[in-house]
Amino acid sequence: MAKRENKKRNVYNQIADFIYETSIHSKTPRSGLWFLGSGNQSVAEHLFHATIIAYALSYLEPKADKNKVVLMALIHDIGEGRTSDHNYVHQRYGRLAEAKAVEDIAHSVPFGSEIFELFKEEGERKTLEAKLVKDADQLEWITTLRGEEVKGNMKTREWIDIALKRLKTNAGKKLGKILVRTNPDSWWFDVKDAWFIDKKVKDQKWNGKK
Repeated sequence: MAKRENKKRNVYNQIADFIYETSIHSKTPRSGLWFLGSGNQSVAEHLFHATIIAYALSYLEPKADKNKVVLMALIHDIGEGRTSDHNYVHQRYGRLAEAKAVEDIAHSVPFGSEIFELFKEEGERKTLEAKLVKDADQLEWITTLRGEEVKGNMKTREWIDIALKRLKTNAGKKLGKILVRTNPDSWWFDVKDAWFIDKKVKDQKWNGKK
């Protein structure tokens, strides 16, 4: 009985360490923006948004395993908590041992084999799910660049064009073309909406007044 309780406690301790380790992603900066000269983003922010995009792409590609896509996107940069983020310039001259970092993470938790297999599959880019996640990774980068573009950074258009060429799936390519034409504020800001001119106008309509 004592051995069984000790094993259970060890599993919880492993998961507790994993939870604290993954919190470091919110403090780990994405390094590509250093070269861009504006903007800032953490690895955690990138992972969250890329996962949302991957989920949306899985809707556009019904043959994909949605749950697999989401989990793969969520962990595709998990090793960067240990290695930091390496942008394309850094990668050209030396890659950090991200695969080794993920392998070590996998050995530290009871569900590590699933993490490592998904990480490998994403890196090989052979399955539909892996291609969608890689496209989501690039589309997230494109939306980040687009956000800086509308603020006046003139470098971003060339960077966006390069990122568009990296997209592999039909859904990713179609979505990419729309994203670069869409203003990041369009989802909430409509200059034709009276609310943004006179807030009371909309309040009165909501209250049933004319």
